[in-house]
Amino acid sequence: MGNKKKRIWRWVALAVVVLFIVLQFFKIDTSVPKFDTDKDFIAMTAPSDAVVTLLKNACYDCHSYATEYPWYAEVTPISWWLQHHVEEGREHLNFSLWGTYSTEKSMHKLEECTEEVEGGEMPLKSYTFAHGDAKLSAKEKATLVAFFDRLRKE
Repeated sequence: MGNKKKRIWRWVALAVVVLFIVLQFFKIDTSVPKFDTDKDFIAMTAPSDAVVTLLKNACYDCHSYATEYPWYAEVTPISWWLQHHVEEGREHLNFSLWGTYSTEKSMHKLEECTEEVEGGEMPLKSYTFAHGDAKLSAKEKATLVAFFDRLRKE
């Protein structure tokens, strides 16, 4: 490789490093909006301790305002990707706003929860990769599905 090509690659590498450093100044918004905690899914449905643990480990990070951001959420552009997943998750289902859903909507959401857990679609593989405690065993899936189904029949 000639000297000119080496210099170009050095400038490209330097530009990438500088860009990465500058991006670190653009942080995601991790603030939590005000909401009525009495309308949270767990508060309203009073599940067993086992179900609470499963919901918090496998669902609440992306589907509630109880998101616990890991250390790598401080690294841009990874933080943008994480925030997109959280926003999308809350858009589809937000357990923190459960009490604001109509009966029809909550029944539909419970049906979707059953389908997603049974089908292995939730929690996402990309989430369980980094959060091993979110990986659901067959027994844990059955526990969650039974809870969701019981709520639909009440």
